Amino acid sequence: MSYYYEEIEKAVIDGNSENAAKYCLKSLQEGAAFQEIMNQGLIKGMSIIGKMFKDEEIFIPEVMVSARAMHSGINAVKANLDPSETISSKGTIVIGTVSDDMHDIGKNLVAMMLEGAGFKVVDLGINVSSEKFIQAVKQHKPVIVAVSALLTTTMVNMEIAISKLKEAYGDDIKVIVGGAPVTEHFADQIGADGFGNDASEAVEVALRLIGE
Repeated sequence: MSYYYEEIEKAVIDGNSENAAKYCLKSLQEGAAFQEIMNQGLIKGMSIIGKMFKDEEIFIPEVMVSARAMHSGINAVKANLDPSETISSKGTIVIGTVSDDMHDIGKNLVAMMLEGAGFKVVDLGINVSSEKFIQAVKQHKPVIVAVSALLTTTMVNMEIAISKLKEAYGDDIKVIVGGAPVTEHFADQIGADGFGNDASEAVEVALRLIGE
């Protein structure tokens, strides 16, 4: 039985929050498991959006509308989920923009795409100190920390954040980086475990780091 997975996928691609919520709820009520609704409907739709974004067929506004539709579906299901049903994920990712950097559009897009790929995302926001990243790792036990910098002047704070994280946790934590001025060469120089040129690449790198 396919439930309403195709309708959910289409709702995400179309950015139709109302339909995403409606068909996710219908699927749940007819016996679909939450994880199947995620994998076969919501994540499948966001994966297509990610590919379209990477191929420059759509742009940030369209991705954000689709991400909102995905969240509507998730929230509708969570609000009606049987308490005995556990929600699994690919792991937690802590994300934030470095100290002295107040930009968040790129970071927000990456966070949405990571959630669409099945990760639980803890968003620390902007102007995040190294100490706050370290504390978040201690608290949330993420599989990956994603660090963003949108200004050339704050790239040094990205280097400091990675240095502090590696000093505190060594190879137990993986760090990926990105942002307009950041390059793969710079990421290698500062000891990052991965680099994403855009939100789609960030998802690919994150999946690769967890072995998928």
